[in-house]
Amino acid sequence: MGGDHAPHCVVEGAELALRRYKNIRFIFFGDAQRIEPLLTQYPKVRPFAEVVHTDVCIAPHDKPSVALRRGGQSSMRLAIDCVQEGKADCMVSAGNTGALMAMAKLVFRTLPGISRPAIAALVPTVKGDCVMLDLGANVECDATALVQFAIMGDAFARAVLSLQSPKIGLLNVGSEEMKGLDEVKQAAQMLRNTDLGLNFHGFVEGNDIAEGTVDVVVTDGFTGNVALKTAEGIGRMVSRYVNNAFTSSFGSKLGYLLAKPAIARLRKSLDPRRRNGAMFVGLGGIAVKSHGSADGYSFYFALRVAVELAAGRINHKILEELKLSLTLPPAPVLEKEV
Repeated sequence: MGGDHAPHCVVEGAELALRRYKNIRFIFFGDAQRIEPLLTQYPKVRPFAEVVHTDVCIAPHDKPSVALRRGGQSSMRLAIDCVQEGKADCMVSAGNTGALMAMAKLVFRTLPGISRPAIAALVPTVKGDCVMLDLGANVECDATALVQFAIMGDAFARAVLSLQSPKIGLLNVGSEEMKGLDEVKQAAQMLRNTDLGLNFHGFVEGNDIAEGTVDVVVTDGFTGNVALKTAEGIGRMVSRYVNNAFTSSFGSKLGYLLAKPAIARLRKSLDPRRRNGAMFVGLGGIAVKSHGSADGYSFYFALRVAVELAAGRINHKILEELKLSLTLPPAPVLEKEV
C-alpha cells in the first residue's frame, strides 16, 4: 500500500514480472477492496496471487518509532513477517523508507558478523550497471563497516549482475594512498591485507562511478546518498536538454525524426525506472525498497532485483565470506598527515 501509485503500480509490476519469471508467486498485503479489482484488471496475475487483507498501512510521514509502535498489523509489517516465517523469499515495498528499515531490522536482525546494514542499489555507468553502497543508512562509518560493505557489495553484484569476480573500489577524494579520511585509508589497508578473495581495485573518485571503473562502489551513507541524488539530477537535466534541443525549431524537429532510434536508446539508458530497487543488505531477510514515486514499469524492476537476490542466495554468499572475514586483522593505526 506504500508509494504514490499503490496499489495499482504493484499489481501492474507483478504482471510484468510474470512475463520474465514463470515460477514466481505473489502475496499482496493491503486493502483487499482496492487490490481485488486490480486482479480483475490484470487477470494474468490472479492465478499466481494471494491477497492478505489489512486496513492498516504506514503513512509516508510516520516516524520509524511511531511505525514500530503502531504498525504491527500494517501491510509493511505483515510482509516482513511473511519473509521471516519462511512463507516468502523476499519482500518489496514502495513505502516509508525509515519505517521499512526499522521494521526489517527489528524482525530480520543483522546477519552474524555484520555491525550495520547498508542500502545497496544499481547505478548506471558507460559500461553497464554497478552496485553502490551505502546510499543513506549510515551517515558515518568506521573502517570495519566499510570492509563489511565491500563484502556485501561483492555478494550483491554476484547475485544481481551475475559477475564471477566483481571489481571493488572505495570512493575517495583521490586515488593516491595518502588522500582521504583515516577510516577510508584503514579500510583500504584491511581489504588489501585479507584473504577474502575479493577483487579490490583500490580508491576511486566520483568520476570513476560513471566511467564504470569498478563493479562495486563502497562509501559511507552520507557520501553515497549525495552522489546518487546528484547523478539522478544530472540524468534528468540531460534528458531535458536533449528534449529542448530537438523541439526548439522546425529543423531540429526534422533532425529528431532522423535521430529518433538513437534518442530512444539514450532515453532508455537514462531512464531511472530501470534501476529501481535498493536492498537493505546485511539483514537476515531480503527487503527491497522501491522508489515511492514508482509506476508499474518501475516497480517491475524492483521486483526483478528482489527475485535475483533471492535466487542468487545473497545472504548465503555474505555469510560464506564473513566466515573468512572473522579472522581479519584489526584495523591498522594510520599516521595523520601534518
